Amino acid sequence: MGLHSLNAATALAMGRIAARRPLPSGGAHRTGAPVLRNSIEAGSFEHHFFAVPPKGEPDRLVRMARAALDTGRRLKREHRQGKDLSQAERALAAMTAGAVRVFEELCMLARVNQGRVYPSYDHLAAATALGRATIARALTVLEAAGFLVRQRRFARVKNEGLGPRYVQTSNAYRAILPARILGLLPRWLRPAPLPDDVLAHQAQEAEAQQRMRAQLSCRELAAITADGMLGSVLAKLGAAIDSRESQNHPQPLMKSYNSAHAALA
Repeated sequence: MGLHSLNAATALAMGRIAARRPLPSGGAHRTGAPVLRNSIEAGSFEHHFFAVPPKGEPDRLVRMARAALDTGRRLKREHRQGKDLSQAERALAAMTAGAVRVFEELCMLARVNQGRVYPSYDHLAAATALGRATIARALTVLEAAGFLVRQRRFARVKNEGLGPRYVQTSNAYRAILPARILGLLPRWLRPAPLPDDVLAHQAQEAEAQQRMRAQLSCRELAAITADGMLGSVLAKLGAAIDSRESQNHPQPLMKSYNSAHAALA
């Protein structure tokens, strides 16, 4: 299997999908419906995006966000006294009480909904008593600090006219461990380092996975890499590449045939 061939197929598939994506933010979609940039169709990626949080993880993340707010306030005082802040420190200094309140609501939804979090701005505004503009700023601050991953989504709407219609729907959110700022938080909030035997086992598993992937055909690799519309396009392109390579390079098959014939002789 040619890795470069699969990479080329992936680029071609992404190019086809990108051609269907909306124009820059605020621009009109080719069907006339406003869809924001970098949006993905709802229902096509959530099973990979969402994850059930371990027991106690949402509460632990909320405690980290509160500690990050206190650390950010301290850093702002030091900055006013002339200290130069790093990028991670500036992200913490931008933390606000509103951002922590929004994060608390997202973590609560993750706990009760098994990690599936996709509230609208109206829901977040009603739950936190904050304005929509404050909600938008809070989400940007949380994402910059590393507490949050969000993905814009759009949904298809059936219409009697020609062609599909799309509308923007609520974002998908996932609260995560902010690895980039862990060193700035209190020591008791940092996770304990993994034992050496666990790290060695993880390295062996990663190596085994890499060897397994190297033995797959383009079609098989595409099938485990993506699903939905992208996976279907990649699988078709991978099958075409496999067929072309088997026709253009029959030597491995002939070599196996000759080896078997010599063993029988």
